[in-house]
Amino acid sequence: MGVYLTKYGYSPDQEAIGRSLEIIAANLDNVASEQVYKDCFSMMDLTTLKTDDTPASVEKLVGKVNSFRSAYPEWPLPASVCVYPNFASTVKNARKCEFNITVVSACFPSSQSFLEVKLKECELAVEQGADEVDIVLALNSFLAGDYDKASEEIRQVRACIDAVAARQGRKVHLKVILETGLLRTPERIAEASFLAMEAGADFIKTSTGKVDVNATPMAAYVMCECIARYHEFTGKKIGFKPAGGISSAADALCYYSIVSTVLGKEWLDKEYFRFGVSRVANSILAAVEQKTVSFF
Repeated sequence: MGVYLTKYGYSPDQEAIGRSLEIIAANLDNVASEQVYKDCFSMMDLTTLKTDDTPASVEKLVGKVNSFRSAYPEWPLPASVCVYPNFASTVKNARKCEFNITVVSACFPSSQSFLEVKLKECELAVEQGADEVDIVLALNSFLAGDYDKASEEIRQVRACIDAVAARQGRKVHLKVILETGLLRTPERIAEASFLAMEAGADFIKTSTGKVDVNATPMAAYVMCECIARYHEFTGKKIGFKPAGGISSAADALCYYSIVSTVLGKEWLDKEYFRFGVSRVANSILAAVEQKTVSFF
């Protein structure tokens, strides 16, 4: 067992997890309801991370969120709009309703650069309005077995964004992306989960959406079990964010059910559960409205 698995007494039971996921998949129709779909919508980080994003395209997305309540007055707003760090101020200036500004930072999506560069990017993003910062675990260190270096990088980012936020009199949340598709085994996913939580993550997140394998139910289940075990040991509630490849209302229901099964109803809130999505918003709306929707 790895160092963190030993410390927390956790070993992923793939057969048991597989059986649980089969039960969850078979029960999705019973989970589906207007309220659950609306809850899922309220926990979305509505995301645009395209190479051809421009200030105008980002403003257009924010404009849709600004006008959403007029079009759908019975629906909640998404939790945040997620963009590249250079667009934090664009979202801030265009925002006219209540949602957070999330940025991907620290040389997303590869996390391959100098730590000083990563810290400066996070600092600038928070200075320009980011409420939440999503960074990628330094896989160059983690996969080489240098857990101390991977952990220290998260700690330094945490200290950096906390310092900037403190000067502004506010709190900024840190989400750490594990890139589970590259970790490949449940044991490595669990080790990375515990490392990130210990180092200061407010959320652990599955994926960047930029590799071949992104969020999977198995990875999500393991991460949620780690969150539960960490809470048992420390009393700290850490959030969970699946992202990458979540494109349908059924996908959202699946991850909602995993969180409900493993962590319980107290995690089914935007304070502790998010979806990273660029396509699923219209699908969730369509599932309730019972017609094709192309609002976003």
